Amino acid sequence: MKKLGLLALIEASFFAAFAIVLDLLPSIKPMPSVSISIAMVPIFILAFRWGFKVSLLSGLLWGVLQIAMGDAWIATPTQAFIEYFIAFACIGFAGLFYNLIQKEIRFGSKKKALGWMVAAVFAGSLARYFWHFLAGVIFFGEYAPEGMSPALFSFAANGVTMLGAWVLCSIVVVLLVSTAPRLIIRKDDTLLITHNKAS
Repeated sequence: MKKLGLLALIEASFFAAFAIVLDLLPSIKPMPSVSISIAMVPIFILAFRWGFKVSLLSGLLWGVLQIAMGDAWIATPTQAFIEYFIAFACIGFAGLFYNLIQKEIRFGSKKKALGWMVAAVFAGSLARYFWHFLAGVIFFGEYAPEGMSPALFSFAANGVTMLGAWVLCSIVVVLLVSTAPRLIIRKDDTLLITHNKAS
């Protein structure tokens, strides 16, 4: 158990660092205040490998790294806590689908597994951007265009970002797992999967 726990921590740290690297790549900007990227993909892959707790930790580490590297947009300590601690950690909600995904993978139902992955990416994206929406209403309402309520402005900006990220990350996840399914299988699961396929 100690060895497994250490491996989980190492992977959580590695995937958080990989997310930082992807976040540095150019993103899609369909409109001002909207930036869509594939940076969440490593956290999603981790969620499919380990589940909720490890992906939640990795998302949190990613948020902390953003602050440590000076990439965070901080207005107040409370806003920073919401957007870089809570929001990024909530990407880990994709890990709630871990058992469903692993079950389908183990019994050879690849299409069903991919379907659950798309649902998991949606759940993680929605959980993250709910908090960005909330922070937008509370802390960035002044940036709303004249005549538009802060809530509608934040909903529009974060809604488009969330849907764009969901679609883009889902496409990347499906392509990655389709071509390299072992990405979401841990070494300690290999024997069990082999046994189930043989029986």
